[in-house]
Amino acid sequence: MELNELANIWRGFQSSRVMLTAVELGVFEKLKKPKTIKEAARVLKTSLRGTEVLLKALVALKVLKKSGQRYSNTPVANRYLVKGASEYHGDIIRHYSGMWNSWSNLTEVVRTGEPSPRSRDKKSFESFIMGMHNLSIKRAPELVRAINMDGVTHALDLGGGPGTNAMEMAKPVHKVEKVTLFDYPETLKIARKVARKDGTKLHFKAGDFTVDSIGNSYDLILVSQIYHAYSEEASLEITKKCHDALVPGGRIAIQEFVVSKDRTSPPGGALFSVNMLVGTTGGNTYHTSHIASWLREAGFVKVKSKPLRETVLVVGSKRKS
Repeated sequence: MELNELANIWRGFQSSRVMLTAVELGVFEKLKKPKTIKEAARVLKTSLRGTEVLLKALVALKVLKKSGQRYSNTPVANRYLVKGASEYHGDIIRHYSGMWNSWSNLTEVVRTGEPSPRSRDKKSFESFIMGMHNLSIKRAPELVRAINMDGVTHALDLGGGPGTNAMEMAKPVHKVEKVTLFDYPETLKIARKVARKDGTKLHFKAGDFTVDSIGNSYDLILVSQIYHAYSEEASLEITKKCHDALVPGGRIAIQEFVVSKDRTSPPGGALFSVNMLVGTTGGNTYHTSHIASWLREAGFVKVKSKPLRETVLVVGSKRKS
C-alpha cells in the first residue's frame, strides 16, 4: 500500500460527512432546479459561507454540477438522492448519519468491548427501517429467484423490517398463498404503510422472535440479514426455532453479508463487523461455514450456499419424516 492509499483511508470520513450533511439539509430536493448560492442558502435556511463551501464540495464529489453561477443535481443525485425517486436511498443515508455518533465512540468501544450508547427517536428509527427498504428493493427479486418459491404455500419473513422481501415473495408470479411478516410492533406500523402503498397483501405477526412464538406450519422461512445482529449462540437458537416452525420438508433460507472465514475480507464484510461491535452486544458477520454449522446442528439437511451479487444465500431443508 502506498502513502496516498493510506491517506485515503484516514481522511475518508470527509466525503462521507459532506454527503450525510447534504442529505440531512435536503440539498438534493432543493437543487432539482438550478440555483445560485444565495438562492440555495435561502431555501435551505443555511449561511452563505457554509452553503458555498458545501455546494462546491458536492460538485467536486460529482453529485452536483455547476453551470455559470448556478448549482444543480447530477443525474445520479436525481436518481438516488431526491425523495420520491423510485430508487431513492436517502433513508439509508440518514440512518448512516445516525450511526456517525456511535462510530465516533469506536475507540472507547474497542477498549471496553461494550457497544456505543445511543438513543433512537422515532425519526431515526423510521430512517433505519426505510433504509432497509432502500437497500433491499433492488436485491429482493434476485434473492427470491435464488430461493425458488415453487411449492411454497405459506412463507415467513422473519424480522423482515419494512417487508420488502415479503412483498417480493407475495407477487402473483410466485403463486404463494400466504406470506407472513414477523417483526416488532413499531416496525410493522411502517411495514403496513409500505405494503399498502405497494398494493401487496401481507399477513403480519408482531413480537420479539428471540422470546415469542413465531408461529408454525411454514413451508419456507426467510431469515434475511438478521444473524449479524446476534451472537453465535443466539443465532443457533433462532435457527432451532425456525426448524420447529417448519412443516416436514420445509426450507430455511438465510441471506447474509459476504465475509471470509477469518473475517479479514472483503472490506465491506470486515467493516460491517465493526458496525456490529459498535451497535450490538454480540453481533458479528459470519462466514457461510458458520451458518451451515448452525443449520446442521438444528437438524437441517441438504445445506448449501449460493453467492448473490452483494450477499450470500444459505439454504437447508427440514427432514420429511
